[in-house]
Amino acid sequence: MFKYLKNDLPASVVVFFVALPLCLGIALASGAPLFSGLIAGIIGGIVVGALSGSQIGVSGPAAGLAAIVLTAIGTLGGYENFLVAVVLGGAIQLLFGFLKAGIIGYYFPSSVIKGMLTGIGIIIILKQIPHFFGYDVDPEGDFAFFQVDGENTFSEILNAINFISPGATLIAFIGLGILLLWSNVLSKKGKIFNIIQGPLVAVAAGIIYYITTQGSDTFSISQEHLVTVPIPDSIDGFLGQFSFPNFGVITRPEIWVTAFTIALVASLETLLCVEATDKIDPEKRVTPTNRELLAQGTGNILSGLIGGLPVTQVIVRSSANIQSGGKTKMSSIIHGFLLLISVILIPTLLNKIPLSVLAAILFIVGYKLAKPSTFKAMWTAGWKQFVPFIVTVVGIVFTDLLIGIGLGLAVGIVVVLYKSYQNSHFLHKEDVSNGKQKMKMTLAEEVTFFNKGAILKELDRLPENTYLELDVRNTRFLDNDIIEILDDFVEKAKNRNIDIKLISQKGVIENPESFIEFFNLRSKSA
Repeated sequence: MFKYLKNDLPASVVVFFVALPLCLGIALASGAPLFSGLIAGIIGGIVVGALSGSQIGVSGPAAGLAAIVLTAIGTLGGYENFLVAVVLGGAIQLLFGFLKAGIIGYYFPSSVIKGMLTGIGIIIILKQIPHFFGYDVDPEGDFAFFQVDGENTFSEILNAINFISPGATLIAFIGLGILLLWSNVLSKKGKIFNIIQGPLVAVAAGIIYYITTQGSDTFSISQEHLVTVPIPDSIDGFLGQFSFPNFGVITRPEIWVTAFTIALVASLETLLCVEATDKIDPEKRVTPTNRELLAQGTGNILSGLIGGLPVTQVIVRSSANIQSGGKTKMSSIIHGFLLLISVILIPTLLNKIPLSVLAAILFIVGYKLAKPSTFKAMWTAGWKQFVPFIVTVVGIVFTDLLIGIGLGLAVGIVVVLYKSYQNSHFLHKEDVSNGKQKMKMTLAEEVTFFNKGAILKELDRLPENTYLELDVRNTRFLDNDIIEILDDFVEKAKNRNIDIKLISQKGVIENPESFIEFFNLRSKSA
């Protein structure tokens, strides 16, 4: 793992700056203590990062769980009671891993996964626009369309126009300029510009700007536009920020319902993220999904035991890791240690970082996920790829991650059924035989009840005085529904003067009396 430290260390710094506001923002959006988001980020980086089989995935608190956490804290009677559900949720995830449930991750269509990446990219850009201009009413990490501040994604942007902070906006543009200069020009000039990442320079510029403009009436940045890390006044104060589960409520049914909900949603988000990060991994490595569930379960147990939010693998931090050149899991682990060390040693310095500079960093992450070329490539791939893709994108932007994925998956299934409907058989005309038009129908290797409509339609369209040659030599599975359709067609064929020639691996039969009898015998002999 240390072989690529020159790549992983700079990448971990970028992931750290992306993760810091998200950990705090997700905790705020969840109605949980701010420190709980940092705990989840630290556990996700160090513990899950070490146990995971993913080389480039980064774990931490997930925006997709914020609404569940917010509701659960209220219904369960307090944060300590909720932590019991987090611990139990982690144990259930371990069970999922032992039961090999990770295989579910391989069944999401590529078009939906690409739509997920693109949708997340667009959401990042849209959600960061208010922060870029110094309007920080909605917390970082609130990625749902309907926000915790009562607004939605687009109304928040419109509101931001009336509350632009000149200082925050100015340093945001300076930071964005540094990032673009670094990635497009300086990174090609020498190794030093690859070791020292642009986001680190942009953040440093933001801190210097904040310190030097504090006396200015116009261009200073007020406290509400800065990162807010809890600052303990002593070691005891730091330790006092940890919370511990109240296991006295473990027998309550609602605790177990919440635990199962956390386990299910966290596992699903993780598997989706694993599939997505593997797809954008330059080295195309494949993450063992069952091991990932075990790692996430362990992380959630530990996070719950010391007061942290639920943990999942998260696409924003993972994509930032990949875009910054991270090669191995060391980048995730180091980012976790950076979170831990910084909140202990330099919380005051962290609280001088303008949120608008971090918004500029996230702009770049979002753009790289939602490049216009992706839309063009999906359009070129044809409607069967583009429709599930665009439905996923729109669903994520206007609802949330899981609903958007669900909509895209539903459309993807419809497309698969439509393709199955089309590909159940092949029918073409041949030469006239004995005064009748010869038609040849070849059934596919697998024909299920999904294909009933297509086959029934073709049989009903056959003209009178036709000679039908039905070829099932390559058919390995024929659903009973299809056999019944063929059997019903025997009577219709007699009335329309249609002759049938059945060609199978058993031989050739002219005008079979019963398809049910034939195929049942054939299945028994097989």
